[in-house]
Amino acid sequence: MSEPAIPAVLRPLDLLGGWGISIVASLGRFGTFLLAALGAMVTPPLKFWAFVDRINFIGFRSLLIILLTGAFTGMVLGLQIFFTLSRFGSEAFLGPAVALSLIRELGPVLAALMVTGRAGSALTAELGIMRITEQIDALEVMALSPMRYLVAPSIFAGILTFPLMTAMFDVVGIFGGYLVGVELLGLSPGTYFGEMETFVNMADISLGFWKSVCFGVIVTWVCAYKGFHVGHGAEGVARATTQAVVLSSVLILVWDYFIGSVW
Repeated sequence: MSEPAIPAVLRPLDLLGGWGISIVASLGRFGTFLLAALGAMVTPPLKFWAFVDRINFIGFRSLLIILLTGAFTGMVLGLQIFFTLSRFGSEAFLGPAVALSLIRELGPVLAALMVTGRAGSALTAELGIMRITEQIDALEVMALSPMRYLVAPSIFAGILTFPLMTAMFDVVGIFGGYLVGVELLGLSPGTYFGEMETFVNMADISLGFWKSVCFGVIVTWVCAYKGFHVGHGAEGVARATTQAVVLSSVLILVWDYFIGSVW
């Protein structure tokens, strides 16, 4: 029997309901994927060399762009904040303003976005190519878990490398602000670092650390999922890579606001 036709007045509700069901189903698949990856990550044996390779892939190869972005972000912050504070006669607070901006917000967020664009997209493309060339299927046929060999090392490496890269971003950015504020604009070095020590505390550093850990999970999770469930052919890989970068970037900004508002 054919299904009864939906009255025209109810079609918007039918479309809305179908859209809502598809979102819930997608969230369920995302959650199941993450739980399977975490289960593979915490149960022995840990694939040590795969983990080391992912650290090199996600962390070391992203180091140059992190250092460049951090340095120029700190320099821009130092320049703009100095001109803003000079209108109120408060140039002495340039150090803590730059440090707090980087440690609490810009460091974790910009570092995560840079790594998403460089390593996250490459991770999705790599897994997508393995999927369409049936390499992942071959692992399953040989009774080897793709989660253990491909996904779990990436998430574990993201958890470890994102805080380290964020710390490098923060340090380089603070010295970039020092270069502009002290060497270029004439602020006292003692004032720059002394006020920073007064106003920056462990709660600020902890916030930036936990943000970077969360971003490490989000980026590797989303990018690995999109690569694992890629469509057919080169077009499917390109679409999955674009979706992974966009979704990871949006989730980074959403989670940044959420964790900053409840901390």
